[in-house]
Amino acid sequence: MTLLPVPDIAIIVVAAGSGTRLEAGAPKALVGIDAHSILRHALDGVFAALPAQVIVVAPAGHEGDALAELEAAAGDRRDLGRVVTGGATRQQSVAAGLDALWGDVKTVLVHDAARALTPPSQIDAVARAVTAQEGVVPALPVVDTLKKVADGAVVAAVDRSELAAAQTPQGFPRAALEAAYAEAVSAGVEYTDDAALFAAAGNTVRHIDGSARAFKITTPDDLERARHLLGASATPAHAPQEAPITGPVIPRIGIGTDVHAFGGEGNLWLAGVEWPGEQPLSGHSDGDAVAHAIVDALLGAAGLGDIGEHFGTSHPEYAGAHAEVFLARTRELLADAGFEIGNVSVQLQGNRPRFSVRRREAEGVLSSVLGAPVSVTATTTDRLGFPGRGEGIAVTAVAVVVAVDPRDG
Repeated sequence: MTLLPVPDIAIIVVAAGSGTRLEAGAPKALVGIDAHSILRHALDGVFAALPAQVIVVAPAGHEGDALAELEAAAGDRRDLGRVVTGGATRQQSVAAGLDALWGDVKTVLVHDAARALTPPSQIDAVARAVTAQEGVVPALPVVDTLKKVADGAVVAAVDRSELAAAQTPQGFPRAALEAAYAEAVSAGVEYTDDAALFAAAGNTVRHIDGSARAFKITTPDDLERARHLLGASATPAHAPQEAPITGPVIPRIGIGTDVHAFGGEGNLWLAGVEWPGEQPLSGHSDGDAVAHAIVDALLGAAGLGDIGEHFGTSHPEYAGAHAEVFLARTRELLADAGFEIGNVSVQLQGNRPRFSVRRREAEGVLSSVLGAPVSVTATTTDRLGFPGRGEGIAVTAVAVVVAVDPRDG
């Protein structure tokens, strides 16, 4: 018997793709990440979000596999789920999902199963942001330098400040979405995503913040990234009915180093605290080598790149920023990617300042921002090297992070 009250939200999970670029020998959604398939992980996130009708659009011939994954993820929400057969194109598959909507549904979310690690919090945020007049797309800012090319030559730069990388689920008011689909069918036009189709019909689409964890699994490298985030080991691509080889989820360790020379005007900022009367370290921000080494250690442990990618000179908003800005943003990046910080251990090398007198204060500041224990030790190098000559400071940090259950949001 259907659960009451009947939800007025529906999530269409598009899982009908062939997955040719994944090179896994099975429909993409049924390829294993760890003990579970891409589709199962996507559905775990969906059923951990707000109650909604859930429609899985499956590859033809694999409806039974999709139903088994849906039932396993749904638990006591099984009555909210249904499997339908997808079409030859993504647009046709979504249309099949729209045909299966309950009459009570007013808001429709369209979600790619390939974005298997999307946090439930992102699904909820999209559902809440949809209005009767506007669609909503979660998106991330574009951080790479973009170029327009032709015949192998770079012909122009592209202003990335005007760009965003769209994710799913994309949310829409039902009536307007159905009307937009009818218009697209009538015109015989195929769109790359539902937001483009919705906007082409004259509707408004706005964006909210997306999540780094909601990346799309398209290539073998993407699949390895997902396995890394989930802590899987030795898991070959497989259909869900095959027995995978799995290992325990273990903490991940990252190492970060940073060096800065003394230089510039003002006071020194080190380990998140200001040192009046001490010469500052030079750098794009405040030169806090302790904070920067911690950032690199945390990002490295989580497989999220390095400090230059997220906070380098191409990000002028971080010019002059202090440790709490870097560390708070890094903590957010890890949380979005499904990691919690275990602890961080730091060693700095330098003749000055005399760190021991403010060690506890600095550790308290760093620990408070990261929400995890941070310990800092300091040593000299017996006048060897540039730290020993008093030219600057070198720092090494080791961080431990732990993957959390994606259903925790």
